[in-house]
Amino acid sequence: MSMEAPPARILVVDDDPTVSEVVAQYLRRAGFAVEEAGDGPSALDLAGRARPDLVVLDLMLPGLDGLEVCRRLREAGPVPVIMLTARGDEDDRIAGLEVGADDYVTKPFSPRELVLRVSSVLRRSRAAGPVGVPRVLAGAGLALDPATHRATKDGRELTLTLREFDLLAHFLRHPRRAHGREELMREVWGWDFGDLSTVTVHVRRLRAKVETDPGRPRLIQTVWGVGYRFDPMGADSTVADSTSAGGAEPDDAGPDDAEWAGTGEPA
Repeated sequence: MSMEAPPARILVVDDDPTVSEVVAQYLRRAGFAVEEAGDGPSALDLAGRARPDLVVLDLMLPGLDGLEVCRRLREAGPVPVIMLTARGDEDDRIAGLEVGADDYVTKPFSPRELVLRVSSVLRRSRAAGPVGVPRVLAGAGLALDPATHRATKDGRELTLTLREFDLLAHFLRHPRRAHGREELMREVWGWDFGDLSTVTVHVRRLRAKVETDPGRPRLIQTVWGVGYRFDPMGADSTVADSTSAGGAEPDDAGPDDAEWAGTGEPA
């Protein structure tokens, strides 16, 4: 007789009881087991007693803010985090992604959208890969094992978030091919909508971990007007040289920045 898997445990952390109650209600209706915390210390205490499968974390918490809570959660072990941020606070959203949040949703938000985001992040975190024994992905001194979710560079362990691991795996599966940001958002994370600057942040974070000199990337190259290309040979090329010589990439500054970052989240 088969036994059903227990529902995923979601920890909702928000100091606004109304927001917390509404989010928890929608998540419970979707079949999740939900715990609530109104501040950072309470959240860390609950997570320490029983590790959640995912944390929905408000950025603007009193005392111990969401960024510090996220850091401490990550220090204790891998756990997917969806950050709740105020609409228009781009710096805060970027900061959340920089400390390892897997996704963010801006306030005010649709609870149904949040449930979809939770399901998407959990699906990716639990993905077992292709049928059969997943092969180790390798190139440019990098090795990724989808079965153990372990990544190394030149034998040294890499600490990658779920999003970073999936992004690097996609690059290793498709070397020397140019990928647009919309394509990466769709193919890597299964999103048909969202803020394209999310991809920019994850690429930047990944470069910081796999490139010898993140300021002059040779593995993850910018393809101007398109997106990114992974070159396992790290060869000097016109694309790579133009990326490093000018300093800023089109996703970091300049006219193209408005084009890439202008896609807003749906309300």
